[in-house]
Amino acid sequence: MKILVIQQKMIGDVLVSSIICNNLRIAYPNAQIDYLVYASTTPVLEGNTSIDNIILFEEKHRKSKKELLNLGIQIRKEKYDLLIDAYSKLESWILVLLSNAKQKISYKKPGRNFLYTDNVPFEALPKTNLGLAIERRLSLLEPLDLKIQIDPIPKLFVSEKENREAIALFEKHNVQKDRKTVMISLLGSEKLKTYPLEFMSKVVDYIADNANVNILFNYFPKQLEDAKTVFNACKSSTQEKIYFDLLGDDLRSFIAIMNQCDLIIGNDGGAINMAKALKKPSFIIFSPWIEKRIWATFEDGIHHLSVHLKDYRADLFDQKTEKMLKKESLSLYKEFKPAYFTAQIGSFLNQNLSNSI
Repeated sequence: MKILVIQQKMIGDVLVSSIICNNLRIAYPNAQIDYLVYASTTPVLEGNTSIDNIILFEEKHRKSKKELLNLGIQIRKEKYDLLIDAYSKLESWILVLLSNAKQKISYKKPGRNFLYTDNVPFEALPKTNLGLAIERRLSLLEPLDLKIQIDPIPKLFVSEKENREAIALFEKHNVQKDRKTVMISLLGSEKLKTYPLEFMSKVVDYIADNANVNILFNYFPKQLEDAKTVFNACKSSTQEKIYFDLLGDDLRSFIAIMNQCDLIIGNDGGAINMAKALKKPSFIIFSPWIEKRIWATFEDGIHHLSVHLKDYRADLFDQKTEKMLKKESLSLYKEFKPAYFTAQIGSFLNQNLSNSI
């Protein structure tokens, strides 16, 4: 049996959709399972034995109709028995159309249902604490009626060598071994998904004041100035606990560094999803325009919890569409004062630094 799973888009999406591959591997241990993703997301798939081949969707496929058609022809030649499209946008519809797969599963969307043999409802509300991002992916397996215990948790795999290198990096920076380590998801993937920097410094101050911990910042070299802005706004007593220059060179080294940390706090995004896949507790500060019910995965109020301005100021969201909220996001962020949720961070730290999961 040959299977293709499609999930273009960001790291978090690709990591979460890998649960489709993981469960297919349990159900069909001898199947060939291929996964089509953006090239930039492949580091989160390293070491995952549920995936036989990674097919890259590259910039050329997005920019050139000819290249996209060539990719579709390449997929058609593979003669897949089953295709699961977790992306379901124009780019993937063309590939699905050309694929000639026997069974094709995706979400029910007006005007596209003819492309697939099975159209699954795109649920609007979560039924469990898994969150919609997980539940929607798992719903794509329902037409297969798999006789297995479904595993909903995305997984990351860190090699012994990567772990050793991360430990050596901690030693090089003289990270205190007798303290737990907190990773700060400092910046979102864009400004509209980034908690205001002056507020973030207050959050970091609160963590430093209320827990005897090492603090690491997650940022890319191109985000250095923003990272410095947060660091410089922190109290000197906080700065002493921050290992500002302890950074990975790439995504794999970040994963290994995160594996040596005890928990993560900060902006929603790939870093949070990777931390969860490493079984690390998470506290997420959501952007005002992002729907918490989608990406607040595995929320249990103890190991995984999140905050959204709507939790405290529902009046600011009355009669507003996602488009309106996105437009007003920066001004809404200014209303999202750290004082609303610092007590929750305190409780989260107490729960997860004193007890191991």
